[in-house]
Amino acid sequence: MPTVDDALEQVGEFGWFQKQAFLALCLLSAAFAPIYVGIVFLGFTPDHRCRSPGVAELSRRCGWSPAEELNFTVPGPGPAGDAFPRHCRSYEVDWNQSALGCVDPLAGLATNRSHLPLGPCRHGWVYDTPGSSIVTEFNLVCEDSWKVDLFQSCVNLGFFLGSLGIGYIADRFGRKLCLLATALVSSVSGILMAVAPDYISLLLFRLLQGLVSKGSWTAGFTLLTEVVGPGYRRTVAILYQGAYTVGLVLLCGLAYALPHWRELQLAVSVPTLLCLFYYWCLPESPRWLLLQKRSAQAIKIMDRIAQKNGRLPPADLKMLSLEEEVTETRSPSFADLFRTPQLRKHTGILMYLWFTSSVLYQGLIMHLGATSGSLYLDFFYSALVEFPANVIILVTIDRIGRLYPLAAFNLVAATACFAMIFIPHELHWLSIVVACVGRMGITIVFQMVCLVNAELYPTFIRNLGMMVCSSLCDLGGVLTPFLVFRLMEVWQSLPLAMFAVFGLVAGGATLLLPETKGVTLPETIEDAENLRRKAKPKDKIKLRTWISEPRASERDASLGTEGQR
Repeated sequence: MPTVDDALEQVGEFGWFQKQAFLALCLLSAAFAPIYVGIVFLGFTPDHRCRSPGVAELSRRCGWSPAEELNFTVPGPGPAGDAFPRHCRSYEVDWNQSALGCVDPLAGLATNRSHLPLGPCRHGWVYDTPGSSIVTEFNLVCEDSWKVDLFQSCVNLGFFLGSLGIGYIADRFGRKLCLLATALVSSVSGILMAVAPDYISLLLFRLLQGLVSKGSWTAGFTLLTEVVGPGYRRTVAILYQGAYTVGLVLLCGLAYALPHWRELQLAVSVPTLLCLFYYWCLPESPRWLLLQKRSAQAIKIMDRIAQKNGRLPPADLKMLSLEEEVTETRSPSFADLFRTPQLRKHTGILMYLWFTSSVLYQGLIMHLGATSGSLYLDFFYSALVEFPANVIILVTIDRIGRLYPLAAFNLVAATACFAMIFIPHELHWLSIVVACVGRMGITIVFQMVCLVNAELYPTFIRNLGMMVCSSLCDLGGVLTPFLVFRLMEVWQSLPLAMFAVFGLVAGGATLLLPETKGVTLPETIEDAENLRRKAKPKDKIKLRTWISEPRASERDASLGTEGQR
């Protein structure tokens, strides 16, 4: 009986039908980028100062320039260059009193300005920006600046909470239905964010978007890899992730053209509604249909693929079946991930790698946005480096292996973070170059850790191992905004020092894992304890086939974080 892969080899592994499906699903992958890192533009914090009644009138009467107004009426930096007083405190002065002159108006009130009392910003803030963000609209500065962190953490919390539920929907009701439902909810919640009247409702819609958006991206990935032949599956998977990088570049252009956050949020949310047309232009996964004993529909879809690709369907297509799989009588449990010394070591290291990959990837983007001299250009340059990152993965993964590239690029990212600490502010261009190198390194790590995770666990707990370990990625995303923005208040380079330590430890810990290139996938716990054995040539073929086509539930648990990264 022919398997789905056998049939795809005859009807076309990547013909016109699959190319249409790929191009259609690239919209979904690109649309995930604004959800994952859109905080850089949506939550941008411009330079700001307290709004003081009477200052504007005094400035107009005296004919001050903007620089003179700042110099005469705004407190200077605090101790050791602390800018908090300048942004969050104002002089307790009645600016409407007639005794104030136009030349150093505060000189008559105190011989030294430092002796003047300071108070909180009772009348709001003035923001030095032509556009707007959630920060400027809801005044998320000073004592409320942590609410920006919470805004980004909510989407990662949604990823974490929604991953298991969305994976179940995809396995229970089908990839296509899951994709359509989650894409619709993600788009609607994004549109509702754009019209949210207050911060609380904005937060709730953000959480709702997080609950479904990662599952939507993963459902698209799953459906795509299940209609493409094994010879093209890995390449198509990486190109699908490359569409996420295209989304990053487009996000930068849209943010530049639409400086007001509500307009930008609408612009990145409305196009996702086009995914509803997938109902007519995308098929259900034939593998899932066969698993549900709906062979007639699976055969009909394979026949449709053959017609679109200009091929004749195989004569024995009506005998289509799933590949034979080894059945496990043992039920997996969380304790199995720590049952033996090797499994304990693998689980601990993989959980740490997932966590640090998320923290470094999102952290570098947020730190760049917070310290950027030219936000749009710097974000654009750092997004471009993800394209060569995908190429490097394709070139190294089968030639060199997994272990040494994974360790090396962890060290590259860590070294880049460490070097940025010592680059003076005047050499901003050099800081951007080094940051781009670090961004490329952690992008490679993020994608490779998925593959390594799948290859280290025995069959009956492979999916469980994926879900448990990759959940640390989402938890890392929840913590990252607080780690970056709060630590920057202590010292601007403190997050970079933390990233460097995380990356160095991750690179060293990676070397404690076994190399899995050309090694038979473990079927039992005993196999997992002896992973350093080499596979026979036929086993290598089986390994490539399995890696090219991970099971749907495993992809749902692990690979969704990559569009995300």
